[in-house]
Amino acid sequence: MVSYQKRGNVWQYEISYKDKDGKYKKIRKSGFQLKSDAVLAASEVRATNPNLTVIKSGDESLVNYFERWIKLYKQNVVTPITYNKYQNTAQHAFELFKNIKLKELTKSLYQEKLNKFAETHAKRTVACLHKQLRACILEAVDSKIISTDPTRKAVITGRERPKTAKFLNYNDWQKLLLNLNTYDNSEMIIYLAAVTGMRYGEIVGLTIKDIDTNNNKININKTWDYKYKTGFMKTKNESSIRQVSIDTVTAQKLQKFILLKDTSSERPLFMDNKNHVMVSAEINNRLSDILNNLKIPRITFHGLRHTHASILLYKGVSILSVSRRLGHSNVTTTQSTYLHIIKELEYQDQDKIITILEKANNH
Repeated sequence: MVSYQKRGNVWQYEISYKDKDGKYKKIRKSGFQLKSDAVLAASEVRATNPNLTVIKSGDESLVNYFERWIKLYKQNVVTPITYNKYQNTAQHAFELFKNIKLKELTKSLYQEKLNKFAETHAKRTVACLHKQLRACILEAVDSKIISTDPTRKAVITGRERPKTAKFLNYNDWQKLLLNLNTYDNSEMIIYLAAVTGMRYGEIVGLTIKDIDTNNNKININKTWDYKYKTGFMKTKNESSIRQVSIDTVTAQKLQKFILLKDTSSERPLFMDNKNHVMVSAEINNRLSDILNNLKIPRITFHGLRHTHASILLYKGVSILSVSRRLGHSNVTTTQSTYLHIIKELEYQDQDKIITILEKANNH
């Protein structure tokens, strides 16, 4: 495998290979004025150096090659969260391909493994796995480790997720609010999503000092990385930094909830005694159980955000106010997301306009 790096004003190549004893070694040289010069020099070394024959033969396993590839090309280049995704792919690759060597990969074998993965994963997840593995395998092709691309024209399939409603109607929304135990961590999270429209990461990123029960406000200035557990993160965009107004009942519920928490002002409010913050799958399962018990149509946790916005729009709150409350980067995002509701409200407005005109003409 070859990588190129600019060091100061000159280029350097680095060739990673395995010697005859199976030990990894590197050939490195710098001082090239142009990258093309470094590429040419590296090609000559790879063509003439007998120590590179072992790795050139494709005897290395796909999994091992992929792990080295992400360290060379991704570590310290992509964000920690993105790198974690590559590491997850490495784990999936190990489970699927085991010790299969690069030279043993064929189109049919690769497709077979993709299909196996698709049996238990959504199509989007399968596509992500394929994208990352293919990028690595194409590097092996470019480096002449293997001669053909076994991932070419691979077919992406995946498990279909059960259909769910996008949001609740007003009566079901109200029924949910009245039946939540807001002394419980998970149910308070669900309650806040339903009455504020906050994103999940924003809610679990709250600390005690972000809750202003005296002025009935919640300050949103960060999120929590509940998926990869890297800690507090920046909000999705600058518009996501905002204050969300809450009603008196919600403020009182939060006050009582906070009194039960033995935590510092810097610690996530919804982190339990074992330093665990629920991941999205856990909160979605909890929400599904609650909705099922209440005989309310199932929605995802994100559907609570859609529910909140939809109800505000139906009740006549301006789209600009809803957009700001949700923390959208611009009102166009809100308009495109809730276009179906806006059109329905437009039809109602047309009826109001006609009624106003008819009354004016009858006087």
